[in-house]
Amino acid sequence: MTTKPEAGPEDRAVSPFDTRCMSRALALARRGRGKTAPNPLVGAVAAKQNRIIGEGWHRQYGGPHAEAEALDAALAAGETTEGADLYCTLEPCCFTAPDKHQDPCTKRIIAGKIRRVFIANQDPNPKVNGGGIRALEEAGIHVVQGLLAAEGERLNQGFFTFQRLGRPFVRLKIAQSLDGRIACAGGDARWITDEAARRAVHRMRRAHDAVLIGRGTALADDPELTVRLVKGANPLRAVLDSRLSLPASSRILRLPEPEKTLIFCVEKDYNREKACRLREQGAAVIPLGELSLPGVLAALAAQGARSVLVEGGAAVFTSFLKAGLWDRIAVFTAPLMLGQGISWAGDLGISAVKDAIRLEDVLIKRIGQQVLLDARRKAPAPGSRG
Repeated sequence: MTTKPEAGPEDRAVSPFDTRCMSRALALARRGRGKTAPNPLVGAVAAKQNRIIGEGWHRQYGGPHAEAEALDAALAAGETTEGADLYCTLEPCCFTAPDKHQDPCTKRIIAGKIRRVFIANQDPNPKVNGGGIRALEEAGIHVVQGLLAAEGERLNQGFFTFQRLGRPFVRLKIAQSLDGRIACAGGDARWITDEAARRAVHRMRRAHDAVLIGRGTALADDPELTVRLVKGANPLRAVLDSRLSLPASSRILRLPEPEKTLIFCVEKDYNREKACRLREQGAAVIPLGELSLPGVLAALAAQGARSVLVEGGAAVFTSFLKAGLWDRIAVFTAPLMLGQGISWAGDLGISAVKDAIRLEDVLIKRIGQQVLLDARRKAPAPGSRG
């Protein structure tokens, strides 16, 4: 074991160049969106004497890790990594396992004789969770933690939520009129928001591993749930359909990558003939003992989903709100009114304002003609009903 030397002021200090390198690593990490799940998004930058000498990111599940890519890029450019700094958006991994495709990044970093490692976020995976940092420090490498940590947290909110709570990150997405309706009384909802808002929704889809809707929304809107208005990979498409009532003509069943369509039903209502027809169209039919949200989220996690965008309808939104199984909410409010339409939330069992569901980290911006409110669910106070 190498004794860790005392860190001098020059080792602990964070310069503007360090911040720029970590910002670059975060930008590189985003390039892996839609390709790395269930692994996190990770970027890395190697630098020496205030000059970037190598860059890398985790490009796809099972592929080389970002740290190894950055070090390989430096070597390929004729640089030496000895004495260099490495900027990692996530704590480097430090373990081996039968199902792990790559060697521990800590081993490669130590062999590369890196001087300092800057880390945005500690990896909450129990197999790492500080172990990577300890391995580097024991090898005499100075580790600086928390550089652009908030940005790193947002980057991997799905992975972090799964590691901490055992379920995917869940964002509710609502498109409503000024008077809080998601559809007219007869069910028509095309289109409450304009194309600018729909493009923003497609960016959200691109950033999530799965999109989820209920049977009512699937029948009324006949959506595709794909990424079309922006570039990006399509997420999994999940439909809650207890009795498998989705018609074979549904758009969601006639798309490329049919295996990305997942239909959840109730086992006791399982119609084998209908399930067989759906499977022949390429969809995955997943029967559960009951169509409970924990069960559905667990099944999605088993499919590799670490983040889920819930797009409706009202009964589904209400169920997630009541169960507390959500993390953020994005509400697009359009400048129109529908009167006696369909509200997006039903009875939540709240009879006093003090018991209201509250939000924090509230972001408000204009998108096209809409106002978008994007906020995090505020954790209820101990002993409260929230």
